[in-house]
Amino acid sequence: MHCVTGTWTQTAGAFAGTIAQAQGCQRRNQRDQYPDLLPSNSVALKGAKLASVEVDYEIAAQAATSITATMNKVTRGADGADASVASVAVTQDLTAGTDAADVDEHKLTVTVTTPFWIDNDEYVLLVITAIAAAGTTIDLLGAVANFTLRM
Repeated sequence: MHCVTGTWTQTAGAFAGTIAQAQGCQRRNQRDQYPDLLPSNSVALKGAKLASVEVDYEIAAQAATSITATMNKVTRGADGADASVASVAVTQDLTAGTDAADVDEHKLTVTVTTPFWIDNDEYVLLVITAIAAAGTTIDLLGAVANFTLRM
């Protein structure tokens, strides 16, 4: 997990035997990026076909204003060339301004509208944007990618 802005601390998970990465964050207008590490392949219809990503997090102390997910596909550039970024159409199962933002434990499922095979010169970033007051605490616990694998 990669945190773009905000104040972050690393702490153990709330339950014995768990870890919360990039957690204990108190912030406003936070963007977090989750690189999806999936097998890619240069052969058509091989490797991983990304269908959805589930993100586990907990909001404590004060509800956020909204939690919104977006996804980007990054195509790597050749040596010395810039990468190109394209937005991927997704939906999220929790309503951004209510269900996803209330004080509770959450599993947010972000579904790719048109699942796609990941080529070996691409990677995918899931971006979670939290709009929240300074007193809001959001613990990011982890993410799971759901995909079809063909070798």
